[in-house]
Amino acid sequence: MKVKNQIKKICKCFDITTIKFILVGIVNTIVGTGVMFFLYNFCSVNYWIASASNYIVGSIVSYFLNKYFTFKNTERSTRQIVKFIINISVCYFIAYGVARPVVATLLPGAREKAGGNIAMLVGMSLFVILNYFGQRFYVFRK
Repeated sequence: MKVKNQIKKICKCFDITTIKFILVGIVNTIVGTGVMFFLYNFCSVNYWIASASNYIVGSIVSYFLNKYFTFKNTERSTRQIVKFIINISVCYFIAYGVARPVVATLLPGAREKAGGNIAMLVGMSLFVILNYFGQRFYVFRK
C-alpha cells in the first residue's frame, strides 16, 4: 500500500504542467545553450561565466514563460521574483558545482575543452531537474 501511494505522489508531478515546463525548457535550452557554447567555444570565455550567461539569459525567458504559460500564475510581487532568483541560483550552483568535479573524476584524461563541454551538458541536465521542482513547489506553488 505504501508503494502504491508513493507512485501516486510521483505521478501527480508528471501532468500537463510538466509538459508545458518541458516545452519552455526547449526554448530556454536553445537560447541559453547557444549563448553558453558560443561564449565558451568561440569567445574563449571561461566555464563559469559562459554557463552563468546561459542561466541569466535563459532565466529571463523562463520566468515569463513559466509564470504565465506553464504555471498560469498571475501574482505580481517582488517576493516571487526574489524566490525565482534564489531558486535559479541554488539550482545553478548545485548543478554546475557537482558537474565539473564529477566529469573530471569520471573522465580524467579528457582535454580541458572537451571536459568543460561535457561538464556543461551534465550541469544542464541536473539544473533542469532541480529547477522544475523548485519552480513548481517553491516559486509558483499554488
